[in-house]
Amino acid sequence: MSSCFCKEGDTPIELSREPARSMESQASDPLVKSSDPRHPANLICSLCKLFYYNNWVTGTGGGISIKHPETGHIYIAPSGVQKEQLQPEHMFVMDRASGAYIRTPQLYKPSACTPLFLSCYSQRNAGAVIHTHSQHAVMCSLIFDKEFRIANIEQIKAIPSGKKDPLRGKDLNLSFFDTLVIPIIDNTAHEEDLTDGLQEALLAYPNATAVIVRRHGIYVWGPTVDKAKVFNEAIDYLMELACKMRQLGIPPDCGIGEESKFLR
Repeated sequence: MSSCFCKEGDTPIELSREPARSMESQASDPLVKSSDPRHPANLICSLCKLFYYNNWVTGTGGGISIKHPETGHIYIAPSGVQKEQLQPEHMFVMDRASGAYIRTPQLYKPSACTPLFLSCYSQRNAGAVIHTHSQHAVMCSLIFDKEFRIANIEQIKAIPSGKKDPLRGKDLNLSFFDTLVIPIIDNTAHEEDLTDGLQEALLAYPNATAVIVRRHGIYVWGPTVDKAKVFNEAIDYLMELACKMRQLGIPPDCGIGEESKFLR
């Protein structure tokens, strides 16, 4: 995928490839070399290793992108690299304003997830986007039709509601009694071809912080990388729980006290 397009508002952005520099020159590149463990290039490596051991990004599948909180540069894990072996020098770096790659590691390909990551940055003002091939997401995409729904579970309180406190203006999370709704879109033969479906889901579900891709996985985003990680972990917990509830015949969004009606 040498170039692709993603809309930010009404203005299309072309993703161009800058000429690759030598690995020697990139080894000391300040774009990716930092002693700060919170630097996006370092965080992507540590998070991908964590996700690998959680069985979310196996066989080079999945990916993550982080927007630098100061420069606005977008850091993206490359395609086709085993996630537990990623190093900072493997990262692609994009200038958000122009859509041009300002760092392209010579031996690697850009992630096919890139246009989907950019959609989340454009339409959700995300600070980070996580894409996993979680088996719980895949199972939920087979169990549910157009939406994943679960209610009255404590862990739901970790997920944002998309609403604000009318008095303090603070972002509000879902409450214990709320229903978490995540849209499900159909998979395509090529990752980048999911872009239209993802963008449509983002428009149709303005409060959603994730989109499940049927028989494929899930995209989760947040205003910061820490928030995105929390949302991803909470949603995966809820998807796993929903699968176990369905095994018992309990609808994951059933009312409190109604469980006994459905137990097999």
